[in-house]
Amino acid sequence: MRYAFRLAELLGHTPDRRKRPGTIKAIVEHTGLDRHQVAALLKNEAKYIPLEALSRLCDYLIDHGHATADQLPGALFAIQPESFWELLARRRSVEICVGVRQGEGAETPENAWVVASDSVLVGEILSGVTTVGGIAKHRARRPGQTEANAVDEAPPQPERLQQTLTWSPGQVSIEDAQARAKEVFEAFAEEQGDKALVCIGSVKSNPVVELIFADAFGCEPFSSEDDVAKASMRTCPFFLRYRDHDPQPGAASAGMRLSKKEKAEQPGFYYEQDDSTWAWAGGGKGRDAALVFYIFREPLGRLEMVLSGFSGRATRLLAKTLATRSEEFWPPVYQESSMSIGAFIVQYETGPDEDLSEDLLQTNVSAAAKIFPISGEAIRRRMERV
Repeated sequence: MRYAFRLAELLGHTPDRRKRPGTIKAIVEHTGLDRHQVAALLKNEAKYIPLEALSRLCDYLIDHGHATADQLPGALFAIQPESFWELLARRRSVEICVGVRQGEGAETPENAWVVASDSVLVGEILSGVTTVGGIAKHRARRPGQTEANAVDEAPPQPERLQQTLTWSPGQVSIEDAQARAKEVFEAFAEEQGDKALVCIGSVKSNPVVELIFADAFGCEPFSSEDDVAKASMRTCPFFLRYRDHDPQPGAASAGMRLSKKEKAEQPGFYYEQDDSTWAWAGGGKGRDAALVFYIFREPLGRLEMVLSGFSGRATRLLAKTLATRSEEFWPPVYQESSMSIGAFIVQYETGPDEDLSEDLLQTNVSAAAKIFPISGEAIRRRMERV
């Protein structure tokens, strides 16, 4: 079992310099600790912490109302997750965000609806979070315990689960859709405490997805990068090529071309490889694809996740994959002391003429799946730019 130091979470400290005026200075002046030591503790980078320094930090937190004496020093420490579902289950608050649509001529928001494939995936998320991917039924044994005297221990579970809705592109004006997405994302970012935001769908159906990618990789949200000089200059290490008939909102993570000179011949997901070349993952009949992405800022206890099938069928297939093969989405592909990033492609091989009508209402569909991580080197290059 490994622990993380959560000073930043208790203080509501954010990596954004514009939103953290004087935090380190205030701690240094109150505690007398070294500035570099405080900065390392805020980033969860310190290798050890002397008891004297821990005591001074506790005094600071109590004096400034960030915690009470009976909560410390325990509140400063958190258990690091060791699996995909545990990463989610250990968050105190989990918010699931889905895009909504409305039929032609709909005059009121009450007529808006969520597509069936997104609903299936939401159900799997709820199941995985509340059962830790099915392992909650297993009893943990402490040293010396046998099957007869083993004690059932409660699995980690969020204290709060909530669902948030945002407009899918093409349902309202692009300005209204983006404004709602920003409202959702900013409300999540400003909320204090250990939390997760799970976005269902791609930028085609859920514009909050674009804001997660923009925040992670430092790009301008809702701004196309189709005209970059070469694909390796894209700020995201993956890319969704729209279908010709799709809604095509401006996005750094999606578009119609890889670069000014490089075409993306087929709709679907593309990803960058170690050598900076790009490959097509799939999209549509024959080979469909899905993307699993998460970024976890350990000192803040802040997790953002995107679960995205290129098609509705890929979305339902992804629900099945998460239920049966979640271990393949762990560990993260990129890690530093204060941040972990997981990015995975799932390819589904299907028959080119496969009739989807028969399994339209099936929630337990399956297909041959290949899961592989997106290049950690490609992500590292972008983190260095950020």
